Amino acid sequence: MSDVVVRASQLRRVYGDFVAVDGIDFEIQRGEFFGFLGPNGAGKTTTMRMLYRASSLDGGNLEILGFDASTSANDRQIKAKVGVVPQDDNLDQEMSVFENLDVFARFYGYSRAERAKRVEAMIEFADLQTKRNDLVERLSGGMKRRLMVARGLLGAPELIVLDEPSTGLDPRARQRIWEKLAELRRQKTTVILTTHYMDEAERLCDRIAIMNEGKIVALDTPTKLIADHVPASVVEIRLGYDQDVAVADALIGQAIRSEVLKDRVLLYTDDPAPLVAQAAEIEGALALARRSTLDDVFLKITGHGLGDE
Repeated sequence: MSDVVVRASQLRRVYGDFVAVDGIDFEIQRGEFFGFLGPNGAGKTTTMRMLYRASSLDGGNLEILGFDASTSANDRQIKAKVGVVPQDDNLDQEMSVFENLDVFARFYGYSRAERAKRVEAMIEFADLQTKRNDLVERLSGGMKRRLMVARGLLGAPELIVLDEPSTGLDPRARQRIWEKLAELRRQKTTVILTTHYMDEAERLCDRIAIMNEGKIVALDTPTKLIADHVPASVVEIRLGYDQDVAVADALIGQAIRSEVLKDRVLLYTDDPAPLVAQAAEIEGALALARRSTLDDVFLKITGHGLGDE
């Protein structure tokens, strides 16, 4: 069995005059959590759609689980081995938790006994035992999201594709989703995900591809991306609403690099203490030091943060 689950070479997708994906290359290893980050329109969603065979290729080569995915000839075999969890809730709201899973399980050709066993296993995985007979419309957002992940796992896929797994969830619900995904990691399931949450990407992903304007502009582990692209620390200076950025000019000159945003100034440095001390002397300003993150990497590479539209 090959260790490479996905191999893409010069992958390309075009919509009229718009190049959504512009000749990208990447490989994803078996058991890896691989993330795509990028602003809206960067090409990550189009790439994901090609991976779970909802969109065709306009150029390049794509291999998924040993099958040639450059054409639609092997789509049936690929889809049987790939689980998909879309961003939008497409559960049947007027059916119960059990019924949503049971109906979906029928697509996989399980016997009645196998289907019942598989559905119960997924209800347990999603921690929805006490909700198994409740209508989906009565579930919280976090419960629905866990049910969607469980549904994506019904066919015991070798690869699962997650589009924005925790968008719109409160911190507690996000934590529960992360716990469920940690179980997939222990089971050596290969996972590809997109997210706008920097902390989610940094916590979950073994490697991350940052996309912008249809291209992969950086690809590595979260730790390596941060180390390679930005200094170790950031001093954030938040100014009063009537303060001009010029009050921080002297500090900006001392930083290795800086970013002037609408609501704050970011000073990148390997020694934050002196800058914090000087910033504290600016009347009406609030300064704090933090470690550099993927958001800082993305800001440097693309000119805007991970969550920006």
